[in-house]
Amino acid sequence: MTEGVTLVDHPLVQHKLSLMREKETSTNSFRRLLREISHLLAYEITRDLPLTTERIETPLQPMDAPMIEGKKLALVSILRAGNGLLDGILELIPAARVGFVGLYRDPETLQPVQYYNKLPGNLDERLTIVVDPMLATGNSSAAAIDLVKEAGATNIRFMCLLAAPEGIARMREAHPDVPIITAAIDSHLNDHGYIVPGLGDAGDRMFGTK
Repeated sequence: MTEGVTLVDHPLVQHKLSLMREKETSTNSFRRLLREISHLLAYEITRDLPLTTERIETPLQPMDAPMIEGKKLALVSILRAGNGLLDGILELIPAARVGFVGLYRDPETLQPVQYYNKLPGNLDERLTIVVDPMLATGNSSAAAIDLVKEAGATNIRFMCLLAAPEGIARMREAHPDVPIITAAIDSHLNDHGYIVPGLGDAGDRMFGTK
């Protein structure tokens, strides 16, 4: 396993991912499965959140109960496909602050082009989780994390559904301090920068576009 990369190989994650890969899977089912997998990935990416204790009253007696310590998390979605993971995580962490980075990949150069950037405040005091289903070339993800760091974030993690070795290498080169959590590491990229075997364009399959 590549240093700094966590592969979530839970049977439920792998089963749901296989259903998503099927080309006949409907748009509705694709979105539902992505949301379900995002729940499972969120458990892994947040498993070491710091805890403190607060005094509470149960129906039977008072107790010192564990509570997450510090400021609310920040979630940053790389538009547009990142919203599929974002929605699922927000169901588990509804109080998280949310930001968006709009990037599209130039089909000729495969380099990211920015068109939107709106991030929460106080990122230097928050765990920031950047989400995008596909880590293909890694250029868009690296560019998004550049923006997040420029906004002050220092504790950053990246969550994706699928990763290619090329994308992992690019991210490790650009941001070796950012852990990557993924459900699968596929074989390679094709000439168009798509992950193989992959599942196609996650945004198109999620929103029913071409």
